[in-house]
Amino acid sequence: MSRAEQSRAEQSRAEQSRAEQSRAEQSRTEQRGLYSSRTDEWETPQKLFDRLNYIFSFDIDAAASDSNAKLPIYYTQKDDSLQQDWRGKKVWCNPPYGKQIKKWVAKAAETVKDNNSLVVMLIPARTDTQWFHDYILNNPQVHTVFIRGRIRFGNSNANAPFPSMLVVFA
Repeated sequence: MSRAEQSRAEQSRAEQSRAEQSRAEQSRTEQRGLYSSRTDEWETPQKLFDRLNYIFSFDIDAAASDSNAKLPIYYTQKDDSLQQDWRGKKVWCNPPYGKQIKKWVAKAAETVKDNNSLVVMLIPARTDTQWFHDYILNNPQVHTVFIRGRIRFGNSNANAPFPSMLVVFA
């Protein structure tokens, strides 16, 4: 092989190596984004909501945005759903999954205590958390369904990086 051919072969190998490194870095970046808390909002899959709404006939979507509301009556972040009165209603709630989730779960538990209310929540299955033990585990007004596999939220290209559960407060 001539020196020119050797040089072209080395350049080709170097380009392939750079391309592979670039793809690997892009993959690592995507994985970091997937497993990070870049967002705490996860849009409810429509088919899942439709099945639950068929069973429960919800009145209010308690944690929505104008672009992903599942019901005609809904609360956005601006409405501050945690300050709204959910009593006497059938509430659907897929709350933000950040640190404030405890407040949402507490609100659901409090809402159903002494009245004719229903709150169904789609939340991460974080059974090691204080809020799970305080408001869900061993609560006689709660029925929990652990969802098999990982949900694909909204228009995401990938499944969620965490398991999910449905919690029915009634």
